[in-house]
Amino acid sequence: MHLIKIAMSLAALLFFSVLAFGQHSIHITVKDADSGESLPGANIQLNKTSIGATTDANGVAVLNNIPNGKQTLTISFLGYESSKLTLEFPLIETSIEVLLEHHHEEIEEVIVTTTRSSRTIEEIPTRVETIAGEELAEKGNMNASNISMLLRESTGIQVQQTSATSANMNFRIQGLDGRYTQLLQNGFPLYSGFSGGLSIMQIPPLDLRQVEIIKGSSSTLYGGGAIAGIINLITKEPQEERDLNLMLNLISSKGLDLNGFYTQKFGKVGLSLFSSYHLQEPYDPNEDNFSDIPQQRRFNFNPKLFLYFNDQTKLSLAVNTTIEERQGGDMDAILDGANAEHPYVEDNNSARVTTQLQFDRELSENAQFFAKNSVSIFDRELALPDYRFGGKQLSSFSEIGYALQQENAEWVAGVNLWTEAFNEDQFQPNQLLRDYDFLTAGVFMQNTWNLSNDVALESGLRTDYQNEYGWFVLPRVSLYWRVNEAFSTRIGGGLGYKTPTIFLEDSERNNFRNVRPIEVNSSEAETSSGVNWDINFRTALGEDMTLSINQLLFYTRLNNPLIPNVDSLAADILFYENGDGHFDSRGSETNVKLTYKDFKLFAFYALIDARQHYNGLNRPIPLTARHRAGFILMWEEHENFRIGYEAYYTGGQELSDGKRPRSFWTMGLMAEKVWERFSLYINFENFTDTRLSRWQSMVSGTRQNPIFESEIWAPTDGRIINGGIKIRL
Repeated sequence: MHLIKIAMSLAALLFFSVLAFGQHSIHITVKDADSGESLPGANIQLNKTSIGATTDANGVAVLNNIPNGKQTLTISFLGYESSKLTLEFPLIETSIEVLLEHHHEEIEEVIVTTTRSSRTIEEIPTRVETIAGEELAEKGNMNASNISMLLRESTGIQVQQTSATSANMNFRIQGLDGRYTQLLQNGFPLYSGFSGGLSIMQIPPLDLRQVEIIKGSSSTLYGGGAIAGIINLITKEPQEERDLNLMLNLISSKGLDLNGFYTQKFGKVGLSLFSSYHLQEPYDPNEDNFSDIPQQRRFNFNPKLFLYFNDQTKLSLAVNTTIEERQGGDMDAILDGANAEHPYVEDNNSARVTTQLQFDRELSENAQFFAKNSVSIFDRELALPDYRFGGKQLSSFSEIGYALQQENAEWVAGVNLWTEAFNEDQFQPNQLLRDYDFLTAGVFMQNTWNLSNDVALESGLRTDYQNEYGWFVLPRVSLYWRVNEAFSTRIGGGLGYKTPTIFLEDSERNNFRNVRPIEVNSSEAETSSGVNWDINFRTALGEDMTLSINQLLFYTRLNNPLIPNVDSLAADILFYENGDGHFDSRGSETNVKLTYKDFKLFAFYALIDARQHYNGLNRPIPLTARHRAGFILMWEEHENFRIGYEAYYTGGQELSDGKRPRSFWTMGLMAEKVWERFSLYINFENFTDTRLSRWQSMVSGTRQNPIFESEIWAPTDGRIINGGIKIRL
């Protein structure tokens, strides 16, 4: 009996010894393959078991109780390619280092240039939003003729229609009128003043490589006019491999787009060529016999030449041409010609020619010299049955500068000269002309300083002299802090200014009729101050799911606001004056992105409280949505197909008379099938047919003297279906 007990004890001891020796531990350190930095928060999972761990602040994780034999471990981290390790346990070496490569979608890092420093979007102190790649292509499918759709579906940006018949549009960032936003192309500030009213309606998206958006006071970067922010449209540049894209787009509202883009580099010479033609017949979805989409004929032709003298020196020259004829009003008059019974036609014809010249020279490995110049001529004429308005605007922008990269800092400094001259056409003998001639000279300096691997400070100072309104000193500062791999935050702010002109939304609604010129001696430039603070969070939720959240808080105060008023003796006379008080805009933007394998969900909510505080008033800025929300669900297999559903909510607007119109939703569906050399797509935009004319009349009066709704708070075109083919050669 005693021997049996001893034998059983020995057997138990042997069993537990084998069991113990069959349970193993491993220490895994996870690092970035490029930088060698540790990756805290990486997930490590033993396949087909519940055994797993997350790396600590040093990028180290310990897995225990691993059985004997061949085992497979999966290591994953947001933004990186997952790695699988197959190991035979027990191991001789129980500490292993794993290097993760960036995910294929992020190998080509997003470099932003609007802030004048070429940094990746992840590490730049100034908050910059980008629209690029497949997202840009999706928006191009939805509207191939202009960038209004691209901006309308961005968080915190509202595209505002200003004319019921000609469908002119403006855009607002965080509730502030479009005149407070600088619209750039490749860093050239070209669309302003008289030419700003049609700008977003005349820019097709096919040749764009990237769109960069900075919200908040940014006049330090490019001068006056960037109180609400900057939108920089960056076009594609030649590569060694040919890029030839053709696009045919058909629209259910009797429209057609033909777009073509070609670019290629030939040794020391590069070429890009973009051409488009947009045709639109007059369209009247609400059948009130007046056009909600005008008849349009527009032609764009943009050639660009690149000369690469050597690895250090590059010169580019571009010419952008846009010619458009637009006709809205009485459908019978548009189709058959105006007569006594149907006289109302609104002709809106314009032509724009712009040159862009840029020279870049690397003086050393860390120093660069740059010079740029643009000249823009814009000619527009507006004709109604009893009224004509027109004029020419000549603008130019010239800049030279120097950039220096040091080990922990970047410096950019330069001087620029901006001119804008408007000459009104004289149609009547005693016509009061509203000409102006502005000249602004500026000097700027900006520094980006890496205080540590995780903290960067960007600061800048600009001083401008404006020939009519004097001196402006514009500082700005932004701080970036990467708390860890999951959290980062930015805070920044600056000052801005805007010189007055008559080319505002109220003038556009009145077709510039009876608008008095700005009295320079009795007016002041509008000035601003603003601050933004955002927090970013991103993480991996398992091997195939990622989550990112961006929360933005903002505030902008606009002093000496230029407000419309009417003459006490003649109610039809409109003039502008500085209000005794200020405007302000405050609120938040929330953006959420969730990805799971081939599915992506984007959701946003913007709360905008934009108010007028002047002359004893305290009320919302009219036609500014207090609440905007939306989501986009996309199922996409790269280079194969994409299917998307989107919904957008707009609510909380107030009109000039204090009325609050109803809230509304718009929804869309899109699909695209991709083959090697071509793709087919279809888009159902606003398929619920949300339309302003469903809730109120858009025109009153008689056919001979119609009176149009001046404040357009909802879509006017209704349901639109478009589709087409894209060819890549």
